[in-house]
Amino acid sequence: MRGVFAALLFAAVLVGACGVLLESALRAHAPVERYGAASAVVTAPHRVQERVERLGSPPEVQSRPVTEPGRVPVALAERLRGVPGVRAVVADVSFPVVSDAGRAMRGHGWESAALGPFPLRQGRAPRAPGEVALDAASGARVGGTVRLQAAGAPRPFRVTGLVAGPPAAYFASATAGALGGRPGHADALAVLGDADAGALRRAVPGMRVATGADRGDAENLAVAAARPDMIELSASLGGVAVMIALLVVGGLVALSVRERARELALLRAVGATPGQVRGRIVRQALAAAVPAGIAGGALSLAAGAGLHAVMASAHVLPDGYRLSLSVLPALSAFLVTVVAAAVTSLLASLRAARIRPAQALGEAELEPAALPRWRVVTGVVFLVLGLNSLGLSFAVSGQAAAASVSGLVITLVAATALLGPLVARRGGRVLGRLARALSPVPGRLAQHNATAAALRAGSMLTPVALAVAFAGTQLFASSTVARATGAEAAAGNRADQVLVSAGPGLPPEAAAAVRAVPGVTAATAVARTTVVMAVRELGERRLRSLHGQGVTPGDAARTLDPKVSRGRLGDLADGTVALSENVAGGVRLGSPVTLWLADGTRIRPRVVAFYERGLGFGDVLLPRSAVTAPLDDHVLVKGDADLRPVAARYAGARVAGPEALGVRLAGELRMQNLLSWVVVAAILGFVVIGLVTTLALATGARRREFGLLRDIGATRRQVLTMVRLEALVVLGTGLAVGTLIAAVTLLAFAAGVTGLPLPAVSPGTALAVLAFVAVSGTAAMMLPARRATAPGTGS
Repeated sequence: MRGVFAALLFAAVLVGACGVLLESALRAHAPVERYGAASAVVTAPHRVQERVERLGSPPEVQSRPVTEPGRVPVALAERLRGVPGVRAVVADVSFPVVSDAGRAMRGHGWESAALGPFPLRQGRAPRAPGEVALDAASGARVGGTVRLQAAGAPRPFRVTGLVAGPPAAYFASATAGALGGRPGHADALAVLGDADAGALRRAVPGMRVATGADRGDAENLAVAAARPDMIELSASLGGVAVMIALLVVGGLVALSVRERARELALLRAVGATPGQVRGRIVRQALAAAVPAGIAGGALSLAAGAGLHAVMASAHVLPDGYRLSLSVLPALSAFLVTVVAAAVTSLLASLRAARIRPAQALGEAELEPAALPRWRVVTGVVFLVLGLNSLGLSFAVSGQAAAASVSGLVITLVAATALLGPLVARRGGRVLGRLARALSPVPGRLAQHNATAAALRAGSMLTPVALAVAFAGTQLFASSTVARATGAEAAAGNRADQVLVSAGPGLPPEAAAAVRAVPGVTAATAVARTTVVMAVRELGERRLRSLHGQGVTPGDAARTLDPKVSRGRLGDLADGTVALSENVAGGVRLGSPVTLWLADGTRIRPRVVAFYERGLGFGDVLLPRSAVTAPLDDHVLVKGDADLRPVAARYAGARVAGPEALGVRLAGELRMQNLLSWVVVAAILGFVVIGLVTTLALATGARRREFGLLRDIGATRRQVLTMVRLEALVVLGTGLAVGTLIAAVTLLAFAAGVTGLPLPAVSPGTALAVLAFVAVSGTAAMMLPARRATAPGTGS
């Protein structure tokens, strides 16, 4: 049972590592830094909610997080000060600031420095409009002058003090309010004192009152915004890990029971009852599962921490997204491992336990030709489900297509596992001809083994098909999205030059300055954002967070081309919106649609256009005035005018060709695709371990067969050649089935999600995956065969 132990051990590690990611997502809170001295923080709601109708079910309230702080009226501070226990209320504003040298920091009012607390190390607090206090690491000197850029071009400020803490610029309160662009409003109201949280909520109904660890989410919305997606991703990975563990471990346990058929047949012959045989098989499986679950659960904590570290270093996780470790993932891994071993061993023992003793002795030497009816029926059901998912993925698009494709691989691989012997017989007949052509006598034996011992061959080819199908789908689905996104962005860019920024962005006045340059015929400011919208998927509406862009109306049609399919992009103006066809289900041209902006503001713009390039431009195009982001990401420029004087006015700005946006987008997509590589490496590693263990067990159990061949005159070289050709037949069938599943899935994904006629497949990467699986499988078959046929080895 060493092979079963190894597979269960790595299954526990994989499931537990996914559990670590899920627990971290459930408990994720940004660290409390700037609001450390506050007992409570009052903000606008961090989530939008909507009551959504569902087919055949009662309506449900769905919610999505916002990505930018909402506006909190400063006047609410007076209500909070009237709550018993409140000593003071600080109106905190936060906005991006860039020094003339390109150093990025956050701007705040001076009162916010006491919330950290971040003590004043030198100098005094800023009081006049032209004064600022900087963090001590800025390198500035008290009494010196620095040029800072916030809402407009850089202007000089006199440094009055140096403050401990992270990169920050503290201004007089009135100056901070003006630079933040929200006069009379704050990002948050920080409460000092020991007031009751319930009393605070009653004082400001409709606002969110955060206490304890929730205060961190109030100062850094990125962690809270990433939490739902990470919960969904971690749960999905965990589900896939459990399914794969069941497939791999189930096949391995079934093969182990099959190879012990003679032992079980003797037990039945000497009077063992079916219950005793089943109990023996299950107990032996649990004897391997319990220590494997304990060791794998402990190791899974380190594996989950490693996955978290890799995702954080690749910026898949936002800054401040911390790792949470407890014993729960290890316990979950242990339970999943034990249950998987118990269930798979019980299923594998059913036939061996219920047949008659005389029949058991006969079947121990001769494999039954027919599959059990339940296995055929279940396999056909999974095949039909897979074909339905395939048809659905071609019929729909966007998120619905992606959701249908995600289940396609698992259902088809499950069908392959159940119908594996039938597939093995068919593959043996086809590839057996090639084996006979390469070496007539060993090739004929190899073909006979692959077809006659189809149960064994089916158990061997399932992990091969699983490894190829899963790796191919994960890797090339992400590359397909990357190619489609880059192609759409490049095809829709009509600009001659682009004003970009190396910092957090460009002030809104930069676009106006570009537009005033002689020779510029159009200049479009672009601000990327996130919008929440109820999207129709498979007949139901679901709240989704969508990527979008705010663009300058009028000039947008001359500098970008999202490939409008209905309506006119030139009609985009205040109070209107353009949507991609991916989210257009149930929305009519000219009708209003409900959207929530990045700060949670609810709007009802009128739809003036639908377009096809949703990957390259986001699913929502809004007028720039509707986007709450204070800075522009870039400015698209039509014309060959010299923009270098304009770029010189703004910190971090530079002029680039239109291809610069493609380079930036490609870099962002590469960082996102790293997650696919991490997932593939983790799960493919487990599948290959199961593959190697399965093939080694199946080959090592044939010692008597190899000895008999040697006794009747076959040379060791002929036996090894037979095994090598059998590897060609079995592994070749598994590789072909896995490639077919991956190809079908990727074609459906490309057509339904990206609109490309073909997926983006790297031949080198595809060959590397196939070679890795083939070499691993061949080695797993040949090494036990060499040991079994070594000189001096008896039969």
